[in-house]
Amino acid sequence: MAEVLVFHHGHGLTAGVREFAEHLRRAGHTVHVPDLYEGRVFADLDEGGGYAEKVGFDTIIARGTAAAEELPAELVYAGFSLGVLPAQKLAQTRPGAAGALLLEACVPVSEFGGAWPQEVPVQIHGMDEDPFFAGEGDVEAAGALVETATHAELFLYSGNRHLFTDSSLPSHHEHAAEQVSHRVLSFLQRIDQGTDGLVSG
Repeated sequence: MAEVLVFHHGHGLTAGVREFAEHLRRAGHTVHVPDLYEGRVFADLDEGGGYAEKVGFDTIIARGTAAAEELPAELVYAGFSLGVLPAQKLAQTRPGAAGALLLEACVPVSEFGGAWPQEVPVQIHGMDEDPFFAGEGDVEAAGALVETATHAELFLYSGNRHLFTDSSLPSHHEHAAEQVSHRVLSFLQRIDQGTDGLVSG
């Protein structure tokens, strides 16, 4: 089965992120969920984002990189929103990546030194009217990645909620989150079986 490193979003390591990880474990995957906020969890996303800005996004990414150093190279890197920063950087720059799951965020590949590695499959999820994902350039970055990557999928869901995948937050959207879960498990199964079956860009 796949081995997955999951990075939480701007609220911190919430019960919903832990539940997502446990869902993958129940499917047979090995899942690691480091705490990039060192124990802090924020009920308000602005406060959580303020903490990330205060410590520095480079520090958040460095904490994620440090978490990966103790693990095998053949990881699937998954990130929720803010957590996409370390997930995407590691998928692009750490040799041996098995795949990437970018949930509700995506940054231009140029942020981490150039082109997406063609051997690394990637799946991206976000809502089509999310003010963050759709309104701040992430969906355009995701589209550009899909255009240039060999094995990539972009799934857009109808709605304007950010962090709709986290079952512990008011922004949770059950139906869309279930679709994400199904597609993520299918993605991991294909990686485990050594097949891609993904849309070619």
